[in-house]
Amino acid sequence: MVMNNSVTEFILFGLTQDAKKQEVIFGVFLILYLLTLLGNFLIVVTIKKSVILGSPMYFFLFYLSFADACFSTTTAPRLLVDALSQKKTISYNECMTQVFAAHFFGCMEIFVLILMAFDRYVAICKPLRYTTIMNRRVCGVLVIVAWVGSCVHSSAQIFLALKLPFCGPNVIDHYFCDLQPLLKLACMDTYVINLLVVSNSGAICIICFMLLLTSYAVILYSLRNHSVEGQRKALSTCTSHFIVVVIFFGPCIFIYTRPPTTFPVDKMVAVFYTIGTPLLNPLIYTLRNAEVKNAMKKLWCRKL
Repeated sequence: MVMNNSVTEFILFGLTQDAKKQEVIFGVFLILYLLTLLGNFLIVVTIKKSVILGSPMYFFLFYLSFADACFSTTTAPRLLVDALSQKKTISYNECMTQVFAAHFFGCMEIFVLILMAFDRYVAICKPLRYTTIMNRRVCGVLVIVAWVGSCVHSSAQIFLALKLPFCGPNVIDHYFCDLQPLLKLACMDTYVINLLVVSNSGAICIICFMLLLTSYAVILYSLRNHSVEGQRKALSTCTSHFIVVVIFFGPCIFIYTRPPTTFPVDKMVAVFYTIGTPLLNPLIYTLRNAEVKNAMKKLWCRKL
């Protein structure tokens, strides 16, 4: 990576400068991060080892849990280390790497949620052709497309970040490196770059969110022809998915679809989608899904 002007490192302000609060933050977020890793690890291993969880829905859930664990890992460890450190510095290269990784796994999560919605649409609206359309090869290709799309998105973000010249203040008022707080430190007019950020991240968030809402509207409309039991089962699955979508896209749209201004609440909103959502996803999918719970019981009881 090319070093930009005179700044070789940044200082992360973190969530707070209060020493007592930092100790509390360390304790709370260490527990949340470990629970996130544990929950997503359990889902990944259960789906990988279980014979009964072989449907496309669980194939995509496997990648969602993997993306969740990685997405959380891009920010949580740095937050934990900085909570106990006097010197909260991050090198220029590490900062750019964090920007790339956070956007890569965040975008991967968005695309996998789209694939899961598509899977539910085919299962409910075209049940007779489901096994033909959603065969293993098609699912594999869709996941590869999601990986490539995430790489394109994050590469575009890092390209914009590398163009920013930094020559003055190097204190990032955040707990991780992201484009919005970095734009505030750049020694140039960032209006055009911010428009490009909004047209990239913001457009992905809004378009994907609208696609997901449309798919749910179509699914709900088609359920009128199903039996009461079929409606109940379909609604149960889609409700879990919809909850995940709302708690992830709400904060993302708030952060990435506005002018280059930062608010005090931004950091707490970012905590919600970088640490909260990856923790809640496995809980939402397992607590509301009897198949996953039964598969977990069978697998882990046999292991233990």
